[in-house]
Amino acid sequence: MRKEEKLLLQNFIPPFLFVALLWIIKGLEIYYHLNFSKYGLLPRNVDALTGVITFPFIHGDWDHLISNSAGLLVLGFLLFTFHREIAYRVVAQIWLLHGLWLWLGGRTTYHIGASGIIYGLASFLFFTGVFKKEKSTMTISLLVVFLYGSMVWGLMPFLQGISWEGHLFGGAAGLLMAWYYRNTGVQKPVYDWEKEEEEHEEEYWNLDVEENKPIEENKPSTSVHYIYKPNSTDHDVKN
Repeated sequence: MRKEEKLLLQNFIPPFLFVALLWIIKGLEIYYHLNFSKYGLLPRNVDALTGVITFPFIHGDWDHLISNSAGLLVLGFLLFTFHREIAYRVVAQIWLLHGLWLWLGGRTTYHIGASGIIYGLASFLFFTGVFKKEKSTMTISLLVVFLYGSMVWGLMPFLQGISWEGHLFGGAAGLLMAWYYRNTGVQKPVYDWEKEEEEHEEEYWNLDVEENKPIEENKPSTSVHYIYKPNSTDHDVKN
C-alpha cells in the first residue's frame, strides 16, 4: 500500500469507528427491545444534563441513522484529511458547544441524533475556506456547498419532527470554530511582491509621533532669503 493510500485510510478510520459505534448502539436497542430516548437531551432539565454528551449517540429509527451516517463519514473524512491536527478538538468543541446551547435554548422535548454535529462539520469546512481564502480550503467550501447545500432547509422552524434548533446551534458552533482556528494549518501563501508592497506601505506611513508628519532623514534643509532694494519713487506710508 502506497503512503498516500495509507494516509487516506487513516483519515477515514476515526469517522468510520464513530459511525460503527452508532450502529452498535442502535442494534442493541432494537435487539433487546429497549428505548434509549431517555438518554437524549431535554432542555433546561438539570437531571437530563448528561444528555449534552449522550444525545448524538441516540437515533429514532434506521432511516435516521442511515442519513446521519453518510454525512458523518463524508464530512468526517474531509475534516481529518485537511485539518487532522485539530480534527479531534473541532469535533469535541462543536459537540459540547452546540449541546449546551441546545440545552439552554431548545424546545422542551427530547432531542436525539448526531445531525447537529453534521451541521457543525459542514459549517466549519465551509467557513474555514471563507476565512483563509486558500486554494484547497476554498475548494472544500465549494464541495460542501455542492454536496450539502440543501441542508439549509433543516434550519427552518416550520419543519416537523426535526430538531432545527440543534441544526442551527451546530452550524453556529462550526462557524465559531472556523473563526477560532482560522490561523492554524494551511494558509494562503504570501508572495515576495506582496511583502515588498507591505514594506513600502509601512515606510510611507512611518510617522513621527511627536511631529505627526513623515520622518525625513538626511534631507538638506533649504531656506530662502529675500533682499529688498527700494526704488527712488517709494515713500513711507503713514496714517
